[in-house]
Amino acid sequence: MQRRLVLGCGSAARGVVEEVAGWPGTLTVLSPRKSVVDSFREEGVEARRSALDDEEAYPDAADLVFAASDDAAANLEAVRTAAERFPDAYLVAYVGTDADADVREALDASTDRLVDARRALADRLSELTDDDSAERLHRLLRVLKSVDGTLAVVMHDNPDPDAIASALALARIAESVGVRAEPCYFGEISHQENRALVNLLEVSLTNLERGADTSGYGGVALVDHSRPGVNDGLPEDTEVDIVVDHHPPRAPVEARFLDLRRDIGATSTLIADYLRRLGVEPGETVATALLFGIRVDTRDFTREVSVTDFEAAAWLVPHANLSTLQRVESPSMSSEVLETLARAIQNRDVRGDVLATNVGEIRDRDALAQAADRLLDMEGTRVTVVYGFKEGTVYVSGRARGTDVDLGETLRDALGPIGSAGGHADMAGAQIPLGILADVGEDSRESLSRVVTDVISGRLFETLEDATRTLDVDEDGTDLAFEFPMDEW
Repeated sequence: MQRRLVLGCGSAARGVVEEVAGWPGTLTVLSPRKSVVDSFREEGVEARRSALDDEEAYPDAADLVFAASDDAAANLEAVRTAAERFPDAYLVAYVGTDADADVREALDASTDRLVDARRALADRLSELTDDDSAERLHRLLRVLKSVDGTLAVVMHDNPDPDAIASALALARIAESVGVRAEPCYFGEISHQENRALVNLLEVSLTNLERGADTSGYGGVALVDHSRPGVNDGLPEDTEVDIVVDHHPPRAPVEARFLDLRRDIGATSTLIADYLRRLGVEPGETVATALLFGIRVDTRDFTREVSVTDFEAAAWLVPHANLSTLQRVESPSMSSEVLETLARAIQNRDVRGDVLATNVGEIRDRDALAQAADRLLDMEGTRVTVVYGFKEGTVYVSGRARGTDVDLGETLRDALGPIGSAGGHADMAGAQIPLGILADVGEDSRESLSRVVTDVISGRLFETLEDATRTLDVDEDGTDLAFEFPMDEW
């Protein structure tokens, strides 16, 4: 629990202090102004009337001290006193636009962090006008403002937290410029964590029918995937206005605004950065969703993570509801997942540290991913591949941890020739059509399951013998990974 002490509270810092008051931990405000003290007390904040450098009024301990009056010279004296009283505390001071050079220099030398209004204003102006990010934001806003009607923000099929959060956040940006937006998806939200995210945050999403007519919308945006008709139910010839994605496409992508950055760990990171740079308040719901989206897609900042991912998460934390986030991360397990996990354990084929298992016919394809996650905790297991079939298609979900095997490449090599496959080194999936095998009667289901096992496990274990860690790249440097995300598998 962090203990915070605020010394003084000028007009420029008041909003910051009011926000900090809602954070976990303790907060004490000292101010010589009675109106400030009374105001904070009415809000339930511990406030004391005293000089900023009056040690007797200080609390017994402080982990962070913020000298926040509008008088830079007074802040300097307060910081020096606090440094002696709390030598291990993190010291922050506000310096306004009127401070002279000597006071500014002394404050900079006396604090761990200086909140410089003049520098912040200059940095903000530069951020909005000078760099590539500024040009990207200008193009995004131009496209958004040109939308005549409601913007459909379309996620990929069976959306994961990154897709859900990205859609909510892009809709928030659209609404900030007066454009109504509707987060939309095809398929189902059946994974327990994904359902928990939607239910606990009480967000409204539109479930579209495959092949839906989007002519009633004023525009279409794609998030966390990049091509209509590829891992979504849109017609392939749908005109797209906006595409934001962190997965590399295999084919040309057309849209009026494109932001495709494969060096970023999550699409949520890209859109969180838009919010931050535009100065758009995300709100608790969107911030919580974005933070969860980043954590899931980067596997808690351990997979394909960039500095930008860390910066986005750090910016989101004060806005997010961390208790809700904890509830999302610990949903109850459904009976379908329990049954799938039981069949996965019963039918497992273990060779070395690799476990493959056929769970037979399934109702919920997301149960495969959850079973693959759980089985990875079995002693001595570093790779899990769980598969089952539904409505004429075999669905495969794989997980890997602490191994040289690149699972995305392995499944692509093993199952790509007979279906579609791909993903990350530690999280991947595949879909294989059953073809004429799907037409067998109920009496032949057991035989069908054996054939599926022979094909999937046979090709998997054969390929694993030659598995490598490095993704194949073609001659022109184009990544051969699939253009649609497979994080839900």
